[in-house]
Amino acid sequence: MKRPIRVLVVDDSPTMVNTMATLLTMDSRIEVIGRAGDGNRAVSLARLLRPDVITMDLLLPGLDGPGAIAAIMTDAPARILVVSAVADRGADLAFQAIRAGALELIAKPNVTSGEELRRWGRELVNSVCLMAEVPVVSRRARKDVPLPPPSTGARVDIFGLAASTGGPPALAEILSRLPKELPVPVVVAQHITEGFTPGMVRWLSQVTTLGVAIAHEGERLEPGKVYFALDGHDLTLEGGVARLSRTRGGPCPSGDLLLSSLARVYGSRAGGMVLTGMGEDGARGLLDIYQVGGVTCAQDEATSVVFGMPKAALDLGATTQALALSAMPDFIRQCCTRPFDRPRGGFGEAV
Repeated sequence: MKRPIRVLVVDDSPTMVNTMATLLTMDSRIEVIGRAGDGNRAVSLARLLRPDVITMDLLLPGLDGPGAIAAIMTDAPARILVVSAVADRGADLAFQAIRAGALELIAKPNVTSGEELRRWGRELVNSVCLMAEVPVVSRRARKDVPLPPPSTGARVDIFGLAASTGGPPALAEILSRLPKELPVPVVVAQHITEGFTPGMVRWLSQVTTLGVAIAHEGERLEPGKVYFALDGHDLTLEGGVARLSRTRGGPCPSGDLLLSSLARVYGSRAGGMVLTGMGEDGARGLLDIYQVGGVTCAQDEATSVVFGMPKAALDLGATTQALALSAMPDFIRQCCTRPFDRPRGGFGEAV
């Protein structure tokens, strides 16, 4: 019999700790092996118990959540799932936690009893079980690798990125190395719990000279800006205009919907990347770009936190290029600035 997933629960509220422990242990796959109410205790128990997964609050007494995560990832690396309130400082601390090594974010429930809490508990259990399958990531610095030549074809007029687990730090690495004068817009489908998108946008705005924003319905996209979907919505393009629609289930926002819309509107002038993440979202959308002659690539296994989404894209034949994360900014820059080669149209026109 497979041994249970060993979980350390960290929260400064005894009520929340007990609630989470109860919800987790209702599933026979999970064993709660420790509880901590502050950051220093969390670090000590992580070193002592070596849990498979840690659920981590952020607003902790003494050492805060990001500080505790950084210490744990240095001394006793583990898979860390942030469970935090969305409002106010919590949403901003969440991305400091991601930078420190946390893998995913879940918003705390707004209720303490009833069916809504049980639904939240099932989401928590599912997230812990998924996290347990992710390899513990080494934080060793990687050397840059040589950049392969970009695909041939028309100059790219827009670039779309799809990402999930491990995506925010990968996006930070890419966006921080793109020039302010990038001549195209960048559109992103990053799977994220509803409520955390504004904090992610604020965080990424601090690491790049590009403009980073949540797209508005009907907004015309501008070069040198990065656009994310509104919480709970999918982002697609019609012409050079953003369209937002409530998600109908599945990964949110959908990478497939975003990338497929780029293929329809921009044809061979579209570029797409599938980054680290669980599942297969983005692979079919990337295939649509590939089939109309656009530029496509996927993050390689060595630099992916989770190789699921990039592997799905490669297996589907949506791209022939697997690039290290460090090579991706130069790849985008080259594709967007190579000689202009198309006979018609202004920026953002449909093919």
